[in-house]
Amino acid sequence: MANVKEVRTTEREPERERRIFTFKATQLIWLFLGVLEALLALRILLKLMAANPGNAFAAFLYSVTDIFLLPFVGLTGTPAVGEMVLELTSIIAMLVYALVGWGVERLVWVIFYRPRGPSVSVTQTTTEDRPSR
Repeated sequence: MANVKEVRTTEREPERERRIFTFKATQLIWLFLGVLEALLALRILLKLMAANPGNAFAAFLYSVTDIFLLPFVGLTGTPAVGEMVLELTSIIAMLVYALVGWGVERLVWVIFYRPRGPSVSVTQTTTEDRPSR
C-alpha cells in the first residue's frame, strides 16, 4: 500500500470585494444617468412634435423632468413655431448632467477602486499521510 499526501491550496484575491463594489456603484451611476438622459430626450421630442400636454403620459413625463430642469429655467430663450417648441434648456441640461454623471463616476472610481496586485495570499492545508486503499 502506498502513502497518499493530500494538499489543498486556497487563493484569496485581496481587495476583490472593493473592486466589485466600485464596479456596481459605477454601473448604477450610468444607469441613473441613462434613464435621466432618455427622459429628457423624450421630453424634447414630445415638445417638438407638439404633443398634447393634457395627455396622461406627456403630463407625467413633463412633471418628472421638470424637477431636473429647474436649475436651467430661464437660461435661454425657447424657439417656437405654433405649438412646436425647441427646448434649448433641456438640451443644455442633458449636456450638463452627462458631464456631472461622468465626473461622479470617475470620482467613485478613483476613490474606491483598487487594482489587482501581484500579491495573492495562499493558504495550504496538508493532511497527514494515510495509506491508500
